Amino acid sequence: MDTQITQPDSLLRWMASLADATRLRLLRLVQRHELGVSDLCEVLQLPQSTVSRHLKLLGDEGWTVSRRRGTTNLYRMVLDELEPAQRQMWLLAREQTEGWAALDQDKLRVAERLRQRSDEAKSFFDSAAEQWGQMREAMYGPTFGVQALLALLPSGWTVADLGCGTGALAFELSRHVGRVIGVDNAPAMLDAARRRTGDKKNIELRQGDLESLPIEDDECDAAMMVLVLTYLVEPASALREMARVIRPGGKAVIVDVMRHDREGFRREMGQQNMGYEPAEVCLLLEEAGLTSCCCTPIAPHADAKGPALLLCTGEKAD
Repeated sequence: MDTQITQPDSLLRWMASLADATRLRLLRLVQRHELGVSDLCEVLQLPQSTVSRHLKLLGDEGWTVSRRRGTTNLYRMVLDELEPAQRQMWLLAREQTEGWAALDQDKLRVAERLRQRSDEAKSFFDSAAEQWGQMREAMYGPTFGVQALLALLPSGWTVADLGCGTGALAFELSRHVGRVIGVDNAPAMLDAARRRTGDKKNIELRQGDLESLPIEDDECDAAMMVLVLTYLVEPASALREMARVIRPGGKAVIVDVMRHDREGFRREMGQQNMGYEPAEVCLLLEEAGLTSCCCTPIAPHADAKGPALLLCTGEKAD
């Protein structure tokens, strides 16, 4: 009896919550990005009181979730957490709003907002390059990279190390595979990587953004991102690029931070977010076009001071 009563009530509430242009624009934004109120006010060009009012309604109806980062609440939509009927309703609303001019304007403004965040992350890496290896080992222990290396075998492959940093993993990986392509957008990191890998003939280092990789389509047998996603403002774009450069049948490997609540750690490490749930990474990989996605926790090293990590893999369909 209760189900018969509540289903129509829920349906009507969901329909009412979508029957507003501002709320539709908000949901289109937070489905793709985790954004704060100030971000959304700037993108939508609306006052904080208006944006906050709409966000409260969307949260009350289960369209969005939020988390605290310092003094800021960050909002996002997680499709997997919507009710099945609610998700179908949203997918229809999303389809019917394609080509809406207001959304094109929002995309331009959010891209600029995210570019500013990327500049902040790049400044962090430029300043941290010399101590980066020690910082990562102190936080995560000395063996986390081995998990990614083992997942990438067999040997003989061309492997992309995306966000290669100072080249530590590329150096180790070069002993087991035929060729390594390391990509990073921080000049200081690449300088450190060149010093580390200078005598390795099968390592090629390239400067470039992970959202627009300097690698040809299907050039690699596999690709990995180790402790990279949490620094990206647009992880979905980077994962689509990752999938693009892998040949059909090739493999993608992600190692990154599990979702946590340590804001001080996030600030110290210069990260954009507080990590990922396993299902969240699998969804990102699937949306990037990868299949057979699997995501499991990595047992923490005894001396590691940072949060636990995840190992996630996916394959590019033949």
